[in-house]
Amino acid sequence: MKIALLGTRGIPASYSGFETCVEQMGQRFVKRGHQVTVYCRSHHIQYPEKTYKGIELLKMPTIQNKYLDTLVHSFLASLHALIRRFDVALYFIAGNSPVTWIPRIVGTKTILNVDGLDWKREKWPALAKKYIRFAEYLATKLPNRYVTDSRVVQEYYESQFGHRPIYIPYGSEVEIVPANETLKTYNLQPREYLLFVGRLVPENCAHHLVEAFREIDSDFKCVIVGDAPYAEEYQKWLRSLAKNDPRFLFTGYVFGRGYNELSSHAYAFVETSSVGGTHPAILEAMAFGNCVIVNNTPENLETIGDSGLHYDGKAGAKSLRIVLEQIFAQKDLVDSFRSRAQLRVNSEYSWESVVDAYEKVFYQLLKLPLPERLN
Repeated sequence: MKIALLGTRGIPASYSGFETCVEQMGQRFVKRGHQVTVYCRSHHIQYPEKTYKGIELLKMPTIQNKYLDTLVHSFLASLHALIRRFDVALYFIAGNSPVTWIPRIVGTKTILNVDGLDWKREKWPALAKKYIRFAEYLATKLPNRYVTDSRVVQEYYESQFGHRPIYIPYGSEVEIVPANETLKTYNLQPREYLLFVGRLVPENCAHHLVEAFREIDSDFKCVIVGDAPYAEEYQKWLRSLAKNDPRFLFTGYVFGRGYNELSSHAYAFVETSSVGGTHPAILEAMAFGNCVIVNNTPENLETIGDSGLHYDGKAGAKSLRIVLEQIFAQKDLVDSFRSRAQLRVNSEYSWESVVDAYEKVFYQLLKLPLPERLN
């Protein structure tokens, strides 16, 4: 099949979970004999080659604006896809639903991964929230199929629109690496630091962790990995909370081996996000064998099952501090959750099974017989 992946910043992945998803799925589609094209935003992807891991990269412009960046790029990519006449076009993010009908003009089947409930994010003003909720409705109408990686989100669509999206979970694949240069660079010792990984935006609530940890008497360090465009004020405030406490370390973005090394040797991983579907960072932390602590949103609790700890997100730092004190006092508890997390993620969240599920949807839409390996 000729498959197009649209709606993200592009690959190599260097920003968020959707880019990682595109990279992981795209290379597996290629290995299964498909032709794969990823539409990339030219201002974001600096990788110079025209292909990556066998995937064709098409870099197209957009308007570098918080509100227009994604949809303008997806619109231009959709017009370009008319010329290419793909068999399947897989879009990401509910906000792209208004353009998913365009490739259908030439017979391309379109699928949209709607992600979480993006209108809950604090960064969006009232008008943008209304647009996103309308886009959710269009997701049930304009693409041939739509998909979610969360049972909670699946139930939301059914209750809101009387329509149930296909459930296909997110995957996780990590490389556990020995402690080396990255830990030396940041002056860290294995199993002597907490780790947060994510975009530093208000709805991801990294301030819960900073406010909770600064009140705890511990020699451990707290490593905050991430950044975000258009959130300078929040990040400035976040750093002010940690001011004069040398235990806090803000690294900015860290990818590749450096990210793997930090994740391989944390004492515990803390996910404070209050919005979203299945957070890739949680799954990867579990795959690295971390004890995970999450904000108790329904989506986060769905992800960890009984294999992690949680705190009351509405109570914020006060509740998280209690859990942090618990894990510092009970190393055996941390070790127990490490092994439970790995068992859960290895059995429930595999990229190969994720790609199997998407392939079945593609073949069914194209009314083609399933290959033997998918039966």
